[in-house]
Amino acid sequence: MSDLYDEPAPAPLEKHAGFVSIVGLPNVGKSTLVNRLVGQKVSIVSDKPQTTRNRILAVVNRPGGQVVLFDTPGIHKPMHRMNERMVQAALRSLAQVELAVWLVDVTEAYGPADRHVREALKRSGKPVILGLNKIDAVSKPRILPVIEQYRGQLDFVEVVPVSARSGENAELLLELMLRHLPAGPPLYPDDFLTDQPERFFVAEMIREPILRHTHEEIPYSVAVLIEAFQEEEALVRIEASIVVERETQKGIIIGRGGSMLKTIGTEARREIEAFLDAKVFLGLHVKVRDHWRENVRLLEEMGLDEEKG
Repeated sequence: MSDLYDEPAPAPLEKHAGFVSIVGLPNVGKSTLVNRLVGQKVSIVSDKPQTTRNRILAVVNRPGGQVVLFDTPGIHKPMHRMNERMVQAALRSLAQVELAVWLVDVTEAYGPADRHVREALKRSGKPVILGLNKIDAVSKPRILPVIEQYRGQLDFVEVVPVSARSGENAELLLELMLRHLPAGPPLYPDDFLTDQPERFFVAEMIREPILRHTHEEIPYSVAVLIEAFQEEEALVRIEASIVVERETQKGIIIGRGGSMLKTIGTEARREIEAFLDAKVFLGLHVKVRDHWRENVRLLEEMGLDEEKG
């Protein structure tokens, strides 16, 4: 077990490589941690639970080897077919990895929802590192009781307090992941970052300001579909549909005189231009699709295939 505030160990001479799934409840900071470890943004983040809907692969290279991370949707009780597929993606990821990190929020007590994560990890039979996130939000004396609360739940190979937001102990956590992965060469080239296509990230960059600027049911009831992605000589022309479930939600997304849609478009375009390193024309259209979260075809367009992990 690592001490509470160990510094990262020197990189071993023998290189290690393997797959690691970051799992936990919604809104514990999984995407923030993955972005921190990768060193750039591969997952959108917000203060809304269930922000991450797809399993996202991201590759991290260090002198000690290569860690292939799976950022996964939060494990929760699904209320729609979309949520069922999100949870399935998280659970299936455990069958594809050599190691799991159970990320928990140190500001929250262990509760019934955590038992579902524990049982999934027990069934997987994979070694598990316990990551206690958000230590920047509590005093150090409050961390030890939380560790004791979780320590009896599984036979953890490591326990690491960490702050995904500030970066405290993030490199230590990564070094410990490498230590518990098999020895071997890298699984991906050094310049490989993720297996998700550009269109996926563009859709997420449109969804992110929607999450930031809307409240109540909108974040859970909205999807973004890329309808056209055309690279011209000096411009990338993108047409996207923002899909909601009700006319009232469409009105919220558009805003008074189109003000909300303009804000969303401006912020998204800025992010997309930086991501693509190109000038972008972004056309946004808001559509109403009743019960779209139960629509199999639309879920598959979003990358939430039933068998996709």
